[in-house]
Amino acid sequence: MGKAGNASTVGMRLSLAFISVALAAVALLAILTAIFAASDVDQLSQTQRDRLARAVGAVVTASRAEAGHWSRADLEPITDLTTRSRAQLRISDASGATVLVTPGFASDAGPVQRIPVIVGKQRVGTVTVRFRDEISQADQRLRTEFWRAIAGAAGLAALLALLVAIGMSRRITRPVVRLIEAADAVGGGDVTARVGSVRGPVELVDLARTFDKMADELAGQEQLRRVLVADVAHELRTPVAILQAGHEALLDGVVPATPAQLASLRDEVMRLARMVDDLQGLAAAEAAALQLTLRPADLAEIAGAACGSLAGHFESSQLTLDCQLDPAQVRADSRWMHQVITNLLGNAAKFTPAGGRVTVITGTAGDQARLTVADTGVGIAPDQLPHIFDRFWRGNNPMRAAGSGIGLAIVAELVRGHDGEIEVSSTLGGGTVFVVSLPRA
Repeated sequence: MGKAGNASTVGMRLSLAFISVALAAVALLAILTAIFAASDVDQLSQTQRDRLARAVGAVVTASRAEAGHWSRADLEPITDLTTRSRAQLRISDASGATVLVTPGFASDAGPVQRIPVIVGKQRVGTVTVRFRDEISQADQRLRTEFWRAIAGAAGLAALLALLVAIGMSRRITRPVVRLIEAADAVGGGDVTARVGSVRGPVELVDLARTFDKMADELAGQEQLRRVLVADVAHELRTPVAILQAGHEALLDGVVPATPAQLASLRDEVMRLARMVDDLQGLAAAEAAALQLTLRPADLAEIAGAACGSLAGHFESSQLTLDCQLDPAQVRADSRWMHQVITNLLGNAAKFTPAGGRVTVITGTAGDQARLTVADTGVGIAPDQLPHIFDRFWRGNNPMRAAGSGIGLAIVAELVRGHDGEIEVSSTLGGGTVFVVSLPRA
């Protein structure tokens, strides 16, 4: 529950991060917009002042040129124009004496524009236009309204960012919470816990899928461990029970200690010894798969040595061993690869009737070195093929051959340790073919 709460904290942080970025972007945009807008407003105001001053100057110049002298009566309409425009006016002649001035000109404070009055290429006076503060106040009102609009836009952007952030944070944290819950469950021993299908960023979807795959592998390994323990217990129970019953019968005098009875007990002891040896071999193979000493080697030489060591066994079993060994350079641990080939040959000999043939072939195919062990034995049923590399799997045994069902499991473990692959094909009554593929050196 605490970890899910941590995920909620992550979601809150993500939301705050989204909102902060949105507000920072809005603030930057607002500042830049305000700067440029203020400049535009000032420029617009200045343009309007320039136009008004030029218009007043043009009217005064035209009136002076038409009258030929300064006439207050002719200039009165101009005062009405400036008053409506919230400006003050002062007209002076060439000597600087005041011809006309509007009330409040001297007391008002504000920007001033001076326009010369030129008649006949001669300056006859000056028009001074003083603009009142009301224009600046209008600009200020415009700026205030503008800032209010920006503040409203920022609030709307923050609200939108909050909604988007909440949605995105939930989209991100929901699969994270499910991953945490599934991990807690698996850590607590619930091997069936899975994240399942999630919706979110591709990376989190892949992470959930990978976690489920890992959980499946762990469940499979746990199942194999339980099966192994059960199989070992089952395999050991029978000979131990026979030994116990036989010894009790001998001790109680129920059965005489004949050579046949002692031989039967010895067979069970040997069966236990073989089983322990097989288990020890499997453990050694699993350890060796992690600590192989890989060196350049010729797969044909290793196969030849294995065939030579089993030649007497094949001869006594009335089987033909055919070796077709072409050079195939690999990087392998020769001792454990010899074990692989020996197990495959022993398995072939076990399930091939007298008079049959076992063929060993080595060679190359592309970037792979291949070892093929084919026999003319009884074959394997199609439904049993997927299980032949499982530990203690013996399946249907038409030839009643002895064995613990560990030999092929050792082969598969060692081949994987060499970064190789092993394939098998078989037909009932038509023999079996094992193909081991290893990377070429």
